[in-house]
Amino acid sequence: MTSVQPVSSRRRFRLIALVIAVIIAVGVRQFWPGRVHAAPSVAADAAVPVTLQQVQQQDLPIWLDAIGNVQALNTVNVRVRVDGELQKVLFTEGQMVNAGAQLAQIDPRVYQAQVAQAQAMVAKDQAQLANLRVNLDRASKLAAAKAGPTQDVDTFRAQLAAQQATVQADQAALDNARLQLSFTQITAPLTGRTGQRLLDVGSIAHGAEATGLVTITQMNPITVAFSVNQDSLGQILEENARQPLQVVAMSRDGKQQIATGTLSFIDSQVAAGSGQIQLKAQFNNEKSQLWPGQLVSARLLLHTQRDATVVSVNAVQQGQKGSFVYVVNADQRVEPRLVDTSSVVDGQQWIRNGLAPGETVVVQGQSRIASGTHVTAVKTDVASTQPPVNAEASR
Repeated sequence: MTSVQPVSSRRRFRLIALVIAVIIAVGVRQFWPGRVHAAPSVAADAAVPVTLQQVQQQDLPIWLDAIGNVQALNTVNVRVRVDGELQKVLFTEGQMVNAGAQLAQIDPRVYQAQVAQAQAMVAKDQAQLANLRVNLDRASKLAAAKAGPTQDVDTFRAQLAAQQATVQADQAALDNARLQLSFTQITAPLTGRTGQRLLDVGSIAHGAEATGLVTITQMNPITVAFSVNQDSLGQILEENARQPLQVVAMSRDGKQQIATGTLSFIDSQVAAGSGQIQLKAQFNNEKSQLWPGQLVSARLLLHTQRDATVVSVNAVQQGQKGSFVYVVNADQRVEPRLVDTSSVVDGQQWIRNGLAPGETVVVQGQSRIASGTHVTAVKTDVASTQPPVNAEASR
């Protein structure tokens, strides 16, 4: 009898504890029924705030971007061509001058004397030439009348030919003297802007010096040289054959448009080391917006894609299978969808396949969602979701 009593006590204690636990559980369910059942349902249906955008269809310009260098069409070092004292300088540094405008003057007196001397030699030899013609005519008449020897005719004829050659040489010397005299008036060979003056008034200038008087740079029109990848060469040639391609010169940071021109030059070979092909575009530079040596961003308009399907570049994500976007369905739930992407132009991603105009995609907040997530729009300002202008150079 004594061995059975402890076992019965333990069973009774366990039974009492079980009854108490059941009573507590029932009480909890009665006093907090909403919290026990409603909390999981609210968590499952909570909408995640994201930024949405509708897929658009628009004409999309396809640009090739490169760093360009402004180059003048012509730059001339104006040199003195005769020796002498620099008497006058008729321009100021940085002045725009027209072709043919006088820039300076070398002391002309030495060359004026040379011209006068050459003129005198021409006059002297022409007088001798005239005398020989008279003698030849007289000898010819006497020989015809059998009154004089025919040998005199031959002699005068030879002397006349020699004197004619002398007069021609004198005339050439006179022309050269006049040319040297003209070189004392230094004129602008082209229309452009003058640089620094390299000779002062009173200096003795020499035609053999390589320094020169001043450098003149043509400012209008002007060119921008830039290079693009050889992979784009085929399409550039094809599009340029239809009409000259448009090129836009931008500030170096790409934020401000400076000028618009046309493609004027495609190099004859690709640089073997870099795989780049050099191009040049010509610009009207009447207002001197572009300056020789300036670095700019060059944007070549390759072509315009009509009715392209585009979304903000922020909508496109990268996954194991490639590029995808989160598409919002009629139930405001998202599903990932693979897309075929192409160029990015001014913050707009060109979608070749995978999306249709009018569909809604997530452009911000992708890190908080997954397939099937319920979402709600918190912002509709599409412009604020786009990154700064940065056109992609690939097709």
